[in-house]
Amino acid sequence: MRRILEVQGLSGGYVPNKPVIRDINFHVDSGEIVGLIGLNGAGKSTTIKHVLGLMEPMTGSAKIAGKTFTEEPDEYRGCLTYIPETPILYEEMTLWEHLEMTALAYGLQEKTFLQRVRPLLEEFRMENKIKWFPSEFSKGMKQKVMILSALLVEPDLYVVDEPFVGLDPIGIQSFLDYMIRFRDNGAGILMSTHILSTAEKYCDRFLIMHNGQMVLRGTLKQLQEETGMSGAGLDDIYLYAAKGGKA
Repeated sequence: MRRILEVQGLSGGYVPNKPVIRDINFHVDSGEIVGLIGLNGAGKSTTIKHVLGLMEPMTGSAKIAGKTFTEEPDEYRGCLTYIPETPILYEEMTLWEHLEMTALAYGLQEKTFLQRVRPLLEEFRMENKIKWFPSEFSKGMKQKVMILSALLVEPDLYVVDEPFVGLDPIGIQSFLDYMIRFRDNGAGILMSTHILSTAEKYCDRFLIMHNGQMVLRGTLKQLQEETGMSGAGLDDIYLYAAKGGKA
């Protein structure tokens, strides 16, 4: 097991000297799925933006393979892929062109691209839509384009923000199956989701945020021990944390 993502003493926000997140510390190792849990406004998206290199920390750092975005931006971003909550597509490009662009951006050889893309298209039932444009897609299909692009890359780190929005049950299961496969092959996955039953089933560890701070972290058993809630599920522990540690 190796350390893929290391976040240390991270504080940051959108206005100078007014941090949204404060002194955030966590890590993601190879071969694990880490669930990032919290209420709307808890600081999850801000944390993710710092991990992606879209925001510069006020203090602290986010490192992938020991490097910061500031030090080596191309290599840093080449180690990760991102699935956002809201699909971001180019209206003038077909599904196939989106996938080709992703392969080009990450330097995938054509042979590797073709080997990976066909099974993905079949798994997500998009093989007959490669010439479609975003205007022809439903919301769920647009999300599948983002997922296909991310899974195509096979990086060290996946950063996933509410990936299930708009997906049908089969699409959700296909996505989770791929996450398990890549985790078992050594990838690290940071996944933010409000679907706690899914998080509890598939995540190896949890990070619970509240009011811009990391208030709980660990396996489900460790969270149960820390809160004194023996046998509690993730949803009960989450509600406990969201209420400021009050039953």
